Amino acid sequence: MGVGSFAAFDLFSRRRRSQGNGDRAGEAGDGLRYSLAMDENTLLAGILTKTGDVIAGVGDDQWELPTPCTEYDVRALTNHIIGWIQVFEAGCHGRTFDGDASAYRFGADPAEEFRASARSLSAGWEEYGLDRQVRVMSGEMPGEMVFNMTVMEYLVHGWDLAVATGQEIPFTEEESSDTLARAQRTLPPEYRGADMAFGEIVTVGPDATATARLAAFLGRHP
Repeated sequence: MGVGSFAAFDLFSRRRRSQGNGDRAGEAGDGLRYSLAMDENTLLAGILTKTGDVIAGVGDDQWELPTPCTEYDVRALTNHIIGWIQVFEAGCHGRTFDGDASAYRFGADPAEEFRASARSLSAGWEEYGLDRQVRVMSGEMPGEMVFNMTVMEYLVHGWDLAVATGQEIPFTEEESSDTLARAQRTLPPEYRGADMAFGEIVTVGPDATATARLAAFLGRHP
């Protein structure tokens, strides 16, 4: 299963709250651990801008194509991406999302729908910061954990869409390395495997890009 399994993400977040955060994340598929280097606001804005551009680049004849996130085709993944950014946007502004993200269906301009929520999401993190509790789904979580899940979600799903539709992977090595470091801090080994939110780490070669390493860390086969 992919990072987009939010029922499992909800269980993950509730268990982490009851257990404490700790530092139990695993290594990347190359056996290395990565360090944070980018400013959070710069990181998030770059990822969201690029994912919006990938959505805009989907062709009219590509909506039914399969994606590396095997539970979704291109249309379903785009619905998921746009539906759930509204949940994250509401939470980062201290609101509760009233709709059903899993039932979201995009309209005539999915890229602009995504970009509108992305602009507000970026503004919320910039204004209120990470050092707070943020409500997502069943309860409050540390802001840094929610932020880390957000950048993981939108970089890897942007990668999923780009791969599925034959677009160039737009994310920089710096964005991917920083997101990988955040994934290592956030995702413990016990939340991987069958019936869990994340697949097992896929081994990659020494020449793999940071984006490929991140995809592999989140269970993809880059």
